[in-house]
Amino acid sequence: MTSSAKWSIVGVVVILAVLVALIPQLVGGSSTEDAQGETSTSVIAGRPDCVASGAAGVELPCLGGANGAGNQLATVVNLWAWWCEPCRAELPIFDQFAQAHPELNVMGVHADKNASNGAALLDDLNVALASYQDDSNLFAGTLGLPGVVPITVVVSPEGDVVGTFPQPFESVEELENAVAGVL
Repeated sequence: MTSSAKWSIVGVVVILAVLVALIPQLVGGSSTEDAQGETSTSVIAGRPDCVASGAAGVELPCLGGANGAGNQLATVVNLWAWWCEPCRAELPIFDQFAQAHPELNVMGVHADKNASNGAALLDDLNVALASYQDDSNLFAGTLGLPGVVPITVVVSPEGDVVGTFPQPFESVEELENAVAGVL
């Protein structure tokens, strides 16, 4: 093989490598890969705004919405992840609970690096529950929660954690009884 042919092959390989690297950005926008090798788009569809700038005193960004100023209501926080089957079943229950109890701040905390999958799950389930994004386990770590999801945390208007439930809830009534039992 001639030197010219070798350099032609090297040139074609380099051009193909560049094209392979650029195709995801040209076709579907920018993307990143998380530690599990899952692709997450950098743009998250609009979601409901969050009530405060975090949950239970832990500062977190709102998942697809804007952070609010906060208020002095008791708070019920559901810690969930997009890949968690019990969370998937429980999220609509929290959405119904939030609608039935405007006297409470009811919110979610998505505990996974892949924010776009979390927002997509909420959209797929037609859940309007405002959620925060926790890609570094800050919420569970700060509150000393067990490393499982789902977990429900109830916070008094004064900011004290008054109840922790490391279990899925199967009905709005079951959730109402648990919250009423600690407030």
